[in-house]
Amino acid sequence: MIKSLEELKRIRDEVKKATKVREGMKGTRIVVGMGTCGISAGAREVMSAVLDELRKRDIDDVVVTQTGCIGFCKYEPLMDVIKPGEEKVTYVNLTPEKARRVVVEHIVNGRVVKEYIVPNL
Repeated sequence: MIKSLEELKRIRDEVKKATKVREGMKGTRIVVGMGTCGISAGAREVMSAVLDELRKRDIDDVVVTQTGCIGFCKYEPLMDVIKPGEEKVTYVNLTPEKARRVVVEHIVNGRVVKEYIVPNL
């Protein structure tokens, strides 16, 4: 139960920020494969971990979206990181912990986590 106007404003701001991360701006994009194969392999948990890590680090200029199956079911859960002016990087066989590391290493520090990718997908 909401007990004050300040608490309601805080909740509103958190929801706005989460919506902004999932919908909006140009720049870096993260796309999580959410076909049935991805979901059964843990893609929902991967997406939740990505959103949580971005929120914890107060990163709101990354768009996080989802896509259906792209045909690489044996590599699920999959996640693309698309940065302007750079090659798309596809991360495979992710777990929530691996996804959090991708946010820290790739999104924050600009270093591809090579052990989580399959080249030329």
